[in-house]
Amino acid sequence: MKLPRRNFLHLAAGAAALSVFSRSASALDYPTRPVRIIVPLAPGAVNDITGRLIGQWLFERLGQQFVVENRPGGGGNIGIEAVAHAPADGYTLLVVGTAAAINATLFEHLNYNFIRDIAPVASIVRVPHVMQVNPSLPVTSVPEFIAYAKANAGKISMGSGGNGSPAHVIGELFKMTTGVNLVHVPYRGGAPALLDLIGGQIQVAFIDMAGSIEYIRAGKLRALAVTTATRSEALPDIPTMAEFIPGFEASQWVGLSAPKNTASETVGKLNMEINAGLADTKLKARFASFGGTVLPGASADFANLIISDTEKWGNVIRAANIKAE
Repeated sequence: MKLPRRNFLHLAAGAAALSVFSRSASALDYPTRPVRIIVPLAPGAVNDITGRLIGQWLFERLGQQFVVENRPGGGGNIGIEAVAHAPADGYTLLVVGTAAAINATLFEHLNYNFIRDIAPVASIVRVPHVMQVNPSLPVTSVPEFIAYAKANAGKISMGSGGNGSPAHVIGELFKMTTGVNLVHVPYRGGAPALLDLIGGQIQVAFIDMAGSIEYIRAGKLRALAVTTATRSEALPDIPTMAEFIPGFEASQWVGLSAPKNTASETVGKLNMEINAGLADTKLKARFASFGGTVLPGASADFANLIISDTEKWGNVIRAANIKAE
């Protein structure tokens, strides 16, 4: 049956209005059931801590459980892929960090494209890495370390949580900008690297502050510099790397994302509630306790950060010829 043009336009307009109303009503009601937050790393990592803090905040604000589910493996790719292929209904979310930007270049054959398949929701926190040495090493500053490393080329071991880990690529960036020759020693995670640094089996590492701050405070490790652009409130006496190497900035960020095509209203609601949390004094203090600085902003800001770091670390990985384990 043919409809007169006027009737067709009325029906189309009515359908469009109903669709907009339905999506708005859905976003208004969201969430109506528990939400899964996938953390692609083991419990205890910065991503995991962040997911649990934000999950609790969202539960208190929105009245539904936000349940953290750890899915480690494949350098984080197993958990990321699960969310990339999940329904775009807002009930499966992903805590994502710097490793996702690194993996885009590090792994040649991924079953997802992070920038294409994941919708950024909100950046949450930025955590410095710390250039730290075993106290037995006869250096107390970055310039002294550079001079010592050049005098002992190829004799200083640099530990990390594995090939292509944030600590590794930050260390490679340091090598590229200073011209020092350090021997990379990959471990299966940051914790064993940290223990060998304390034990003197390796001499230097660029470990995130969350994992090492207590050892630094106890004097078991000597911090030479933080890798963020500004000094950390958690270790205010430790200089930034940029104070010695102009323009040096390398940090670990963590945020929340969702499968592509998740309704913009749902993304917007989550972004608004997360930003409210990042303005909360108590929540900010929780992040600050492990050296984190809150990173509020719009979803578009988070998207730009992901794109920028994907390019930055891609350049380092290619220049240093880093291969996945």
